[in-house]
Amino acid sequence: MRNTPYFKWIKLVIASIIFILWVVWIENYWFLLGYPLLFDNYITKKIPWGFWKKRKDGKKPSPIVEWIDAIVFALVAVYIINIFLFQNYKIPTSSLEKSLLVGDHLFVSKASYGPRMPNTPIAFPLVQNTFSSTTHIKSYLDWPHWDYKRLAGITNVKNNDIVVFNFPAGDTVPFLSNNPDYYNQMLITGLQEAQKNNNLMPKQPFNSDWERNHYFMNIGRKFIHSHPERFGTVISRPVDKRDNYVKRCIALPGDVLEIRHNQVYINGEAVDNPEGLQHNYLIKTDGTALNDRFYERLEVAKIDRQGMGNSYYIPLTKDKAKLVEDMPFIESITIDEEIPNNTGFQVFPYSSDYNWSRDNFGPLAMPKKGETIDITIKNLPIYERIITAYEGNKLMVKDGQIYINDQPATKYTFEMDYYFMLGDNRHKSADSRSWGFVPEDHIVGKPILVWLSLDPDKSFPANIRWDRFFKIVHKN
Repeated sequence: MRNTPYFKWIKLVIASIIFILWVVWIENYWFLLGYPLLFDNYITKKIPWGFWKKRKDGKKPSPIVEWIDAIVFALVAVYIINIFLFQNYKIPTSSLEKSLLVGDHLFVSKASYGPRMPNTPIAFPLVQNTFSSTTHIKSYLDWPHWDYKRLAGITNVKNNDIVVFNFPAGDTVPFLSNNPDYYNQMLITGLQEAQKNNNLMPKQPFNSDWERNHYFMNIGRKFIHSHPERFGTVISRPVDKRDNYVKRCIALPGDVLEIRHNQVYINGEAVDNPEGLQHNYLIKTDGTALNDRFYERLEVAKIDRQGMGNSYYIPLTKDKAKLVEDMPFIESITIDEEIPNNTGFQVFPYSSDYNWSRDNFGPLAMPKKGETIDITIKNLPIYERIITAYEGNKLMVKDGQIYINDQPATKYTFEMDYYFMLGDNRHKSADSRSWGFVPEDHIVGKPILVWLSLDPDKSFPANIRWDRFFKIVHKN
């Protein structure tokens, strides 16, 4: 059948169906203009697609040419797969232990929540934003730039889903100092510089915490940009080229989140905690030193081990904490709880009008697409980045009046849905308590499988966690 004249038409029909379904899926019908190229490839063959491989003497292409051809094809295939189907992601920190471990390599499904069309379509595959951690040479071109568009997916983000997303505060990055994020660094640095130099302290009291924060952030911004030897070049990144984070989605658009004494409540009801949920515990011994065998028994990574004298500060699950409590050389074990201190500098939104801490947080309503809220100077610290950074509006405050796009504003309607993400290792996680909401256009995908796991605390081959190979990623 392969030698019959009808076979090429059969191949064309199959390819045409796939091509048309793909165009309908991405809802960009301009691609239909490329259909003649598909037709030529199977039927007319007028375009010499392999012209660059042909030799004048008619001989077979050299091995170098064949290798280049194979590499180009592989890169194109990987690029397409990476956009529409899945990508690899490596767990870099302990924020999700014990649900996901440092050194886990994940297959992240982009089809689960619907793949995004890239904001930066011309980019080197398999490289997130720069070619290495030591250089800020971009792996993508800033132009052309496409607006946010998400294709139809299999499902929606649900409560307790583990989600990979682009870091919302990663739009601006000091290349040599990216933790904490740029905005927190501006605030912290501005406060420190003002405390060192009384001339920088304000002469008049602030009218609001929003005004206070912007005052100190402006000082911090000038300091960071004037000290590249310490902070590095300050660079900006589009949404799809911001660093990837992985956390657990705790609250969906429209939910009301609250954390009371380390327990999460959604819409007033306590949620079921993940099996691997951890909090930091203060442990005091009778003088016995905690050794590697102790930590390995409790599965505490080296990065999470802290102690001095007979006092130790380590993350544990409830079951592991009970195990420690029953050990004969333990004098006391107490769960850590950060109490709000009225300063407004502990957690998002960094305002004394919201006297919250990482362990006592909210209530906070999740913004929902199409919802309209009252906007005030008091709640502006909560919604400022939504209005400006995420939804692209111009915001200004003058004489106590809020202006959006140069118009006086007392209300605001959200253009996107927003989510709240937490790490399961609650006291070892930089998450939404630090930088706020995750916009829908930052959602990358859903981890579905651990395909490789390497323990960073051990050397090869002992570092291979064989029991985690091809482990399905569950909610709990």
